[in-house]
Amino acid sequence: MGAQRTKGVLRVKSVEQSIRDTEEPEHRLRKDLSAIDLTVFGIGVIIGTGIFVLTGRVARDLAGPAVALSFVVAGIVCALAALCYAEFASTVPVAGSAYTFSFATLGEFPAWIIGWDLLLEMALAAAVVSVGWSGYLTSLLDSLGIPLPGWIAGEGATFNLPAALIVLILTAVLVAGVKLSSRVNLVIVTIKIAVVLLVIFVGLFFVRGANYTPFIPPAEPTPAVKGLAAPLIQVLFGVTPVAFGVFGIFSAAAIVFFAYIGFDIVATAAEETRNPQRDLPIGIIASLAVCTVLYVAVSLVVVGMQPYGQLSESAPLADAFKAVGQTWAATLISIGALAGLTTVVMILLLGQSRVLFAMSRDNLLPRGLAKVHPRFGTPARITVMMGVIVAILAGLVPLSTIAELVNIGTLFAFVVVSIAVVILRRTRPDLPRSFRTPLVPLVPILSVLACVYLMINLPVETWIRFVVWMLLGVVIYAAYGYRHSRVAEVIPSRRQDVDPV
Repeated sequence: MGAQRTKGVLRVKSVEQSIRDTEEPEHRLRKDLSAIDLTVFGIGVIIGTGIFVLTGRVARDLAGPAVALSFVVAGIVCALAALCYAEFASTVPVAGSAYTFSFATLGEFPAWIIGWDLLLEMALAAAVVSVGWSGYLTSLLDSLGIPLPGWIAGEGATFNLPAALIVLILTAVLVAGVKLSSRVNLVIVTIKIAVVLLVIFVGLFFVRGANYTPFIPPAEPTPAVKGLAAPLIQVLFGVTPVAFGVFGIFSAAAIVFFAYIGFDIVATAAEETRNPQRDLPIGIIASLAVCTVLYVAVSLVVVGMQPYGQLSESAPLADAFKAVGQTWAATLISIGALAGLTTVVMILLLGQSRVLFAMSRDNLLPRGLAKVHPRFGTPARITVMMGVIVAILAGLVPLSTIAELVNIGTLFAFVVVSIAVVILRRTRPDLPRSFRTPLVPLVPILSVLACVYLMINLPVETWIRFVVWMLLGVVIYAAYGYRHSRVAEVIPSRRQDVDPV
């Protein structure tokens, strides 16, 4: 069992072959991570932009106080997908996450598409978050009387130097080893959670019940969601574009979903985990559960402290405390936001390098990129290459609209993984599964439906950009990946393993 059944673009790489590849000396990653490391990695990347930046924007423009329900909706969607990821990660403990899972079930071309999609998700997300990091740094330095020139920082910068520098510094940390990265992450996550708890407990003293009324503001037409900016669901079904109301909650959920990207990145560290069958499901599910509770609590406190229409878009938590005269808390929150966004950037860079490492090891990208550093045990070439690319993007790309493009990429990956769990259960029931997704196929089906629903709540222009990126990926696969694929070479050499069909 376990060989490739189909040739051509749907040739499948067996689970056994994927695991054998991890033992090649030239491409063997060092196993240094525990369940606690993985959970902290997950929390490190999940708590970031969503809680420190997006809360104010979606509460003010789309959901009002009901933004807490938007976080719940997004959390439920992620929980369904997380159960599917946990089974795959424990069954196929190989770097690459959704890319590797797809290769074992759907075939090479779908796997390439997912890998290309994950590159979009993680590279753009890392660039976007580093721009947010630069904004918080600029704000903090301003409050300390050290203003940065407008041409090197902020939305109007010619080249956003702080954003590019933080990416390069974190790239160096990642090259130096995953254990060092996990220790840096642990310190910063501790600071970040302390700040989040500060927001919750101190903020409770300044909550006013009147700010929760109405909890779900009445729906109202808004020109901000007309034309290509309108959610696809509204265009498809002829619904008048609105903000607030029930539609507003789901539209907001599709955006705050950006706050949850990260638990899937835990799966990309599978090869560097000491006991992946046990530790990966723990890391994935525990990090998601902790962050969902914190998100809902923070959003309820913030909209209770200040009328939702007055919330700041750029720094809602800090500005809410300033509005009630607690400037000391605002300063601490800015420091926490800097810490929070630092770990998000670092773990996004980690995740994307592991996905590209897996793709290069399969020859879908140049194989030389997958060489592991002999001293540090990390894919140094890919890490440095992507660090430089993301640093350039961070210096040049403005923050607006990119979060939605990241969301559609993540949701697409969730859909594919949820489908793939059902397929692998049928094609390889013999595989040992230390964690099993409950109620298959019900949970995967609900995951697919929920993800698709959130996807069609994203704007039409986001769908257009996504399709263009996917078409570019098809061209690159046809020009390079299909011809150089390592699996294409493995099939004829392992004819004794091939099941007749």
